Amino acid sequence: MMSDLQKAWAKNRLSALPPEIFDEREEEEEEETGHVPELPEHPDDDSSSASSASSTGTVIPSASQNLFARPQGAPRGRSLHQIPWTTYFQRELFLHDPSSPANPTIHAYLTSPVGKGPLFVMHHGAGSSGLSFAVVGDEIRKRLPSAGILSLDARGHGSTTTPDGQSGGLSLETLAADLLSIIQLTQKEMKWSELPPIILVGHSLGGAVVTELARTGKLGNALLGYAVLDVVEGSAIDALQSMHTYLSTRPEGFSTLEAGIDWHIRSRTIRNSLSARTSVPALLKFSDRAGDPRPWKWRTDLGATQPFWENWFVGLSKKFLSARGGKLLLLAGTDRLDTELTIGQMQGKYALQVYPEAGHFIHEDLPEKTAISLVDFYRRNDRSALVLPPKVSDLLKQGKKV
Repeated sequence: MMSDLQKAWAKNRLSALPPEIFDEREEEEEEETGHVPELPEHPDDDSSSASSASSTGTVIPSASQNLFARPQGAPRGRSLHQIPWTTYFQRELFLHDPSSPANPTIHAYLTSPVGKGPLFVMHHGAGSSGLSFAVVGDEIRKRLPSAGILSLDARGHGSTTTPDGQSGGLSLETLAADLLSIIQLTQKEMKWSELPPIILVGHSLGGAVVTELARTGKLGNALLGYAVLDVVEGSAIDALQSMHTYLSTRPEGFSTLEAGIDWHIRSRTIRNSLSARTSVPALLKFSDRAGDPRPWKWRTDLGATQPFWENWFVGLSKKFLSARGGKLLLLAGTDRLDTELTIGQMQGKYALQVYPEAGHFIHEDLPEKTAISLVDFYRRNDRSALVLPPKVSDLLKQGKKV
């Protein structure tokens, strides 16, 4: 028991300390955004393309700043400032297949794999961009430093362009061909003698695209597996019925870039502020129309993609289960599983991970947990770790009995 003298001394000491101020708003914000570790620090990369500044949007360095310097962090707290892509990727690429003038110039972000490390190839969903995978890509590299990340802007999205501004069609087959093209063009651009081991990762529409590419078998033995994030055939087709209602509830534009970021966070479209500050700016473009109070408009007209909606998702479950390679399905709720996938999961045909605390953008809401699942998925399918038994012919040549 404390003596009266000890109690008096302790009371005297405590009364001299300043009172701790509790801010309920900060507590609520922490609950909504979750914990995200400090932003990465990357060494300067002198090989970045000269066009690197073009995708930073409103981030305009002053004359006294090093244009290609890597940001060493970003404002925290309630900041809505844009976080540039250079925080997460080594370089951006603008690649065109000259075999046809109708081919797009595909824009992609790249961090190259190290040694024999894998390449995670990311494809975003409709209306999003390659920066959707910026934060989760960095989380992957924290756990697997040899990994590379290649994340493209699909045609009609981000900074990818097509001749005369035409999308050239957004059919599933076209998008899968674009994905294969950017992988092959990146190999040529980076002078890789062979493709690294590849894990395809697709969110929503991107999940259908990576599944379609896996089904074609055109990546050969380079493909280890594919991961699909929060899309299954049944629920996707059902959701299409209410797509126009959803689009009508979105603002037509925003007064500032920060207002666009703020809307995504407040509406809980993206529940992680760091990811929103990184990915949202690529979704918007500035309109110079005089007198417009909301000049920041959506870059992609989702309503115009309606003719392709069913093409994207019909038959997805069957293709997902039948394509060659390891299979991973990440969902925000088990209610999204349709009958075919439920049976396939019971038969052990694919790995399933459910994150009920996430919204539709699982990889943006929970980048750390998503990265852990993807790295574990790679390690389970990594063929370089396999030790194959010697061939019988080799044993006979060595004079050993078989």
